[in-house]
Amino acid sequence: MSTGQQDDRERSDRAGECLTRVLELFERMRAAREVRLEDINGVNPRHRFSAANLVDYAAVRAQDVRDLQAELSSLGLSSLGRMESDVAQHLSAVAHTLAAVAGQEPPRLPDLDAGIIPGEDPRPGPLTLARNTVRLLGQAPEDRDTRIMVTMPSEAADDPALVARMVGAGMDVARINCAHDGPDEWSRMIEHLRDAAAEFGRDLRIAMDLAGPKVRTGPLAPGPRVEKIKPDRDATGHVVRPARLWLGASYSDDDVPSVPVTPATWLAERTEGERIHVRDARDSGRTLRVVEAHDDGVLVEFSKTVYFATGIVLRSRDGAEAVLGELPETEQYLRIGIGDTLRLLDSTEPVAVTDESPARIGCTLPEAFRDVREGQRVWLDDGKLGGVIRSAGPEHMDLEITHAGPAGTKLKAEKGINFPDTDLSIRSLTERDREDLRFVARHADIVNMSFVRSAQDVADLLEQLSELDATSVDVTLKIETVGGFEQLPMMLLAAMRWQDSGVMIARGDLAVETGFERMAEVQQEILWLCEAGHVPVIWATQVLQGLAKKGVPSRAEITDAAQGQRAECVMLNKGPFVVEAIQTLSSMLQRMAGHAAKKTDLMRKLRAWSEFVR
Repeated sequence: MSTGQQDDRERSDRAGECLTRVLELFERMRAAREVRLEDINGVNPRHRFSAANLVDYAAVRAQDVRDLQAELSSLGLSSLGRMESDVAQHLSAVAHTLAAVAGQEPPRLPDLDAGIIPGEDPRPGPLTLARNTVRLLGQAPEDRDTRIMVTMPSEAADDPALVARMVGAGMDVARINCAHDGPDEWSRMIEHLRDAAAEFGRDLRIAMDLAGPKVRTGPLAPGPRVEKIKPDRDATGHVVRPARLWLGASYSDDDVPSVPVTPATWLAERTEGERIHVRDARDSGRTLRVVEAHDDGVLVEFSKTVYFATGIVLRSRDGAEAVLGELPETEQYLRIGIGDTLRLLDSTEPVAVTDESPARIGCTLPEAFRDVREGQRVWLDDGKLGGVIRSAGPEHMDLEITHAGPAGTKLKAEKGINFPDTDLSIRSLTERDREDLRFVARHADIVNMSFVRSAQDVADLLEQLSELDATSVDVTLKIETVGGFEQLPMMLLAAMRWQDSGVMIARGDLAVETGFERMAEVQQEILWLCEAGHVPVIWATQVLQGLAKKGVPSRAEITDAAQGQRAECVMLNKGPFVVEAIQTLSSMLQRMAGHAAKKTDLMRKLRAWSEFVR
């Protein structure tokens, strides 16, 4: 046998072995469809092909096929890396090619459709996803396929010009967060949005977030009514700008703090250049110089730090006295370090901040104390502070802090708490959500469901929408927890019972729950699974955050925003420079559209090296 013949025989044998593996995958897909037959048949007929493909993909990905992928690549065949949108068709083509290479008859493939009620005629997966995206998120602009969603700031309720600039810059979906503002403000925002969409001729969609059962730290008792005001100093400690304070009613300059003073007649008697003496909250003598005198107050400046407190006496040079009125309460915080014990209390009563150990603060979710177990992790304040439960009871749980800053981490009231290892026995749809849903059903195009963790949560939302006769309102599932991520296949099948649905990767809470080191792989797995179900994905949280908030993006967030092109929509949060962020993101997505589609690199003409081959 010649070397060439031996190589052909070896290649044929390898192809036959690969074919056996592919046929095993078909059998696993058939078995998975049989298990999920009721769920597949229960979806909207328009999504039945997508539901079956979702089950196929999950069945294949439940196996480790990396060795098969490598072998297929060495044979010059598809490595299965782009099969998400139509698994059965992709594997069928691979199986027939392998049979030909192996010199075998075309394979007899299992009847995957047995028992499945026919839905709409299946179309190529990418086209199905594109159709679903248009139905959920509206028509894409001419120059890019990826939509842009933007969180509406509170100012949008009273600033139609801002809303118009956002729409004109390229916003395709407006997100209104029901956790902020109220129906009056939401109504005005929506009115401005509809007007701007008509002005620019845009297919603008309005999405509203339900707040969901956000778990937070409870209140801390306020500190003393003291306000520390200090001058600006250079690196050597010299004063470069004196501190300024307005004594009297609120001052027109927001950068200058103000404190009330009684009696008002004392203020009216002050003159420019006069010096006022005071002993501050530390009993330190200080002098304030009047730089402006008005009937309703005086502006003073000073070159030393002063601790002003309610009731402090102000004394003029002629001996006349006045008293500082009530100052705002000081916001308190705990400082927690690694190795410390933090006690979470089943209470929403304000807790006094003391030096006693353990430090204590409330938790707003009573069910947590019933569901947690020793050894489970807890994260606080977006992952800035973390610990492990060492003891738990009906009234409190003690955390051993394992993650904090080098000098400890501040923990304030109203900060988020995550229980990534705990199966919390709560429903995602709260009573407040049910009330807000009445407004959403009448005014929004999409409802975003927060902290969804099970198929039952999805069913609850769909039932509420049906009762409100809001079947035209589409649904987006926000994946923010480990539980939601793990239950995503079943939640997608539940959502497919509706007309149109999508998924938002809420990367903030999700990163805290999964661990930052796992975030990249988790968001990629969500993208793959949703592509298999032909479900549009919204890439959310901290996209171009530096640009939106400070006007200058970091290099890392530019790269991150570009990667968002793998999703069907990218979300920006609000900020003073949000219009500039929309413009920048729109430009980036236009450029990236010529380079990649999902996981496929597109070979657009590269102009940078055209001279090299000319």
